[in-house]
Amino acid sequence: MRSMGDVLSALIPPAVVATVFCTFIVKLLRKEMAPRTSDGRLVGEAGAASNREATDAGTAPSAETDVVAAEDGAKGAEGSSTEVPGDEAPSAER
Repeated sequence: MRSMGDVLSALIPPAVVATVFCTFIVKLLRKEMAPRTSDGRLVGEAGAASNREATDAGTAPSAETDVVAAEDGAKGAEGSSTEVPGDEAPSAER
């Protein structure tokens, strides 16, 4: 009959590997599921950056926020619709 030491020595390496793997997965999921701003930055980083910019720049707007507003893309486009330009109602001629 095997001793308890043999059983434990056989189970410790897989248990260590499983613990490290689960820790990595939990850290990855917490990072990926963290709340983000609309430009993709983490909420905590964006708040710290805006506080730092406000302290450094006073009341002057930063160039970075002007660039983000200019590159707003489809969100800032006027007259945007959900229709695709090539999608037209089928005509009676077909």
